[in-house]
Amino acid sequence: MKHAIRYLRFSQLGQSNGSIERQELYTDQWLKFNDVKLVDTFIDRGKSARTFDRPDFIKLKEFILKHHKTVDYLLVDQLDRFSREAGEAMSMVKLLQKKYNIQIVSVTEGITFDYDTPGSFFRAGLQLLLAEEDNINRSIKVKGGIYTAKAKEGRYVYKNAPFGYRKEGERKERRLVVEETEAKIVRFIYDAYLRDTPLYMIKEQARQLGFITKGNMAIERVLKNPTYAGLLKVESYKGNAGGLFDGIHEAIIDKATWMMVQEKIKRPEKKRAILDDEIPLRGVLKCHCGNPLTGAPSRGKSGKYFYYYKCRHSKHNNISAIKAHKQFLDACELMSLPISKVKKIRIASRASIDKEMENNRKKAIGKNKILQEVEEKLFSVEEKWIKNEINKETYDRWYSIYNNEVLNLKASIERLQDDQSRAFMILEDRLDLLTDMRHVYAQSDTLQKREFVNRVFDSNLYYEDGIYRTPTMLNILAHNHMEMKEKGLLIYEKKEGLHDEIPLSGE
Repeated sequence: MKHAIRYLRFSQLGQSNGSIERQELYTDQWLKFNDVKLVDTFIDRGKSARTFDRPDFIKLKEFILKHHKTVDYLLVDQLDRFSREAGEAMSMVKLLQKKYNIQIVSVTEGITFDYDTPGSFFRAGLQLLLAEEDNINRSIKVKGGIYTAKAKEGRYVYKNAPFGYRKEGERKERRLVVEETEAKIVRFIYDAYLRDTPLYMIKEQARQLGFITKGNMAIERVLKNPTYAGLLKVESYKGNAGGLFDGIHEAIIDKATWMMVQEKIKRPEKKRAILDDEIPLRGVLKCHCGNPLTGAPSRGKSGKYFYYYKCRHSKHNNISAIKAHKQFLDACELMSLPISKVKKIRIASRASIDKEMENNRKKAIGKNKILQEVEEKLFSVEEKWIKNEINKETYDRWYSIYNNEVLNLKASIERLQDDQSRAFMILEDRLDLLTDMRHVYAQSDTLQKREFVNRVFDSNLYYEDGIYRTPTMLNILAHNHMEMKEKGLLIYEKKEGLHDEIPLSGE
């Protein structure tokens, strides 16, 4: 009696196990009719036939390597269960017969493939080529369907929704819906990145907020994903241009923010900043020689650690962090504004915001006109391509240029049309804090303290001979600079050309 092993497979996990049951039924009938004994069965569920890198097919090969002398046939329901890659499959058919003396039998097609019989081998090749052609046609249909769904219909077609969204609906009616709790974390990631927060800190804070996506590059993938800006990335297909297309789902962040993040990602990466709450001024406070001060703890006789700011030149600054922080807080106290001045700022800021909103409205109208012109140019390029008046290289180049212009203009218009009521709310809620700048600085986290220093002193805060020094300072906060000097806190050596006007909402 001859012996056989069989290989069963279906490609999609969503298919019914009936597919396997049917394959078992047909192969059982062949075994019974031909009086062949079944030795073992190998089954791959939900595995593609594009390659032989499948778990049970690997086990099948290992079995053949050990027991090929006791096996006469390898049974498959149809040859496309075996493989859809004609070249690889033919090589495997040849190897199994030539090296191991095992013949492949396609029971449904009624073919026993024999490499030494020309007609049989031709039929094997033909069946495999038909299977591969079917695979190619199916792939073309799938790619065409994906292109249409994304580029023409604006639908998100992937199985899993990105963090910040959930899927609702069935099949073509399925839509991405914003999951607001997660969306807040996505907005935090984008805002923090634009505020120059180090990536390692963004990752830590996002995890604390509930960011559950795993992987070392998870935050970077969120920052690069156009889905969050209401866009879909589409690959080119059969002469149709690829690129970014508007989706029908709601955006979590505006296009302008997403574009700014992409531009920032392209820039050379800065040296990673390691922040320490004990020495928040490390790297932003400079020695009189111009070098940024480093910071480190030093162990005292009692075993307790004390922090110091140090210059890399040993004979320059070596300042106690306790002393430096107290001096700076005392200087902040003298930066506080009187209530009367805050009232003037509030009035001037309201007028400035009103004026800015009116200007934004006019700019939006102007950009809308430009957008219409660019969209007409884009349509003209597409029309010329359809009429074969331009070649593909020219089409791709101009399509990319005009499409990017359209995206940038839409992002600008979206930003200009934003509701400015939030600015008024911040104005009302926060302006009174200017009367207590010591509290503002003391309650800030390390990153905010560093931003405070860079903003107030335009990244020009130095330390020399036991006192802070700066050539640049926000004039509205410098009204007590003479008292700061008298108290040995800060010397403001104002550059010529600076003035003492009350700043508007920008400052």
